[in-house]
Amino acid sequence: MNNFLEHVPVLLDEILENLKKYKITNGVIIDATFGLGGYSSAILENTNCDVYGFDRDPEVLKYANKLKEKYKNRFKFFQKKFSEIDDILSEPNHAKKKIRAMIFDLGVSNLQLTKKNRGFSFKLDGPLDMRMSKDGIKAFEVINNYSAEMLSNIFYNFGDEVFSRRIARNIVKLRGITPITSTLELADIIRKSIPGKNKKIDKATKSFQAIRMFINDEITELNKGLIASEKFLTYGGILCVVSFHSKEDRIVKNFLNECQGKSKLVISKFLPPKENLRKSFEIITKKPVLPSDDEIKINHKARSAKLRIAKRTKFSPIFKHEAAA
Repeated sequence: MNNFLEHVPVLLDEILENLKKYKITNGVIIDATFGLGGYSSAILENTNCDVYGFDRDPEVLKYANKLKEKYKNRFKFFQKKFSEIDDILSEPNHAKKKIRAMIFDLGVSNLQLTKKNRGFSFKLDGPLDMRMSKDGIKAFEVINNYSAEMLSNIFYNFGDEVFSRRIARNIVKLRGITPITSTLELADIIRKSIPGKNKKIDKATKSFQAIRMFINDEITELNKGLIASEKFLTYGGILCVVSFHSKEDRIVKNFLNECQGKSKLVISKFLPPKENLRKSFEIITKKPVLPSDDEIKINHKARSAKLRIAKRTKFSPIFKHEAAA
């Protein structure tokens, strides 16, 4: 791993093992969540494949440029969201490339968590921001302007927070006195809203996660990224998705099940008529791969990670890609 990369990619060894197992030795690998470049760097070091890195965060560009310097034409970077992968890979100069693997790490990068001015962390005192691409609505606007019902729905639907209503009521009550401006202030309100003693996982975790996912439209982006993987992966190519909480893992699981002809899916609105059933993916991991105890000791972030892997079959895509645009 290069010294400039201050990030330990989760379940990296397992991903590299599967690239080797399924003979992903040439063509292009998509690193859909470039971050600090951990996966891209390891893939470039351990395979002969080219890598296309994608990330919406403008701050990762300096890390991408260092990989460009080292690997020249083997690495390309695009400051794009999952929903824009389709547009890039459909361009004439990329359309003829064989896409042999696509990798998604759905966690927040260290670059975002460790900089207090980005407002992602409930452990650092920073402004309520949380925007991955640095544009669009800020967390401040959501926390200080949305109704209690809207806030409760965000906390519950995106974070599975069972005390969502209580948290939302307290936010509305306290912002009526003075605006809520900092991450530590919000985290304190959330913690005091949840009964019981502190546990290993901070009480603010689910709510901060929910706000971040809402602001960055992460569920829609994940749906469209998965659909792009079905469209562009070549026969025998593999999809690897590392998720960090149950909602994202359910979406990945349901997507792959649907691609095998089963029909319970969050994104079923993108499906064609039922007579068009065929298996576009073969699921490799019947149960998600979990990090080892040793990895968790080295990288605490890995404790909640789940890796699902599937291999692209010869059948044409099931999903309607124009519906995802």
